[in-house]
Amino acid sequence: MIQVIHGKKGSGKTKRIIDLANESIKNQKGDVVFVDDDNRYMFDLRHEVRFVNAGEYGMVGQEMFFGFLCGMLAQNFDVTLVLIDAFLKLIHANPNDTEWFFNSLEELSKKRNITFILSVSMDDADAPEWIRRHFI
Repeated sequence: MIQVIHGKKGSGKTKRIIDLANESIKNQKGDVVFVDDDNRYMFDLRHEVRFVNAGEYGMVGQEMFFGFLCGMLAQNFDVTLVLIDAFLKLIHANPNDTEWFFNSLEELSKKRNITFILSVSMDDADAPEWIRRHFI
């Protein structure tokens, strides 16, 4: 399953996704991973949540980021929840160019039974259908 937290910059998306990560520890049977573009929120997460600073790996583009996620999941088969903050900033892409990524992530989610929660800076009206259908 893919879920997307959306809103304008400064609307509280990051706080919401951090709260979701911390709350998920109570009911997740597997490992929880939080992916961000820097270390800014590392200490806001409970110690049980695995924090990954994807900005350290010099990724450019959605294909590279998808490969990064696949490698991370191949290394740990116990991951059941992946939370990704500042998604569009991480992949350096326009929302209208992300259809391939969302389709690929959907397939990966079903294949591995993993939930992905992404925060995306955008308005409802600006969202393409393949992103809008995942809004929470």
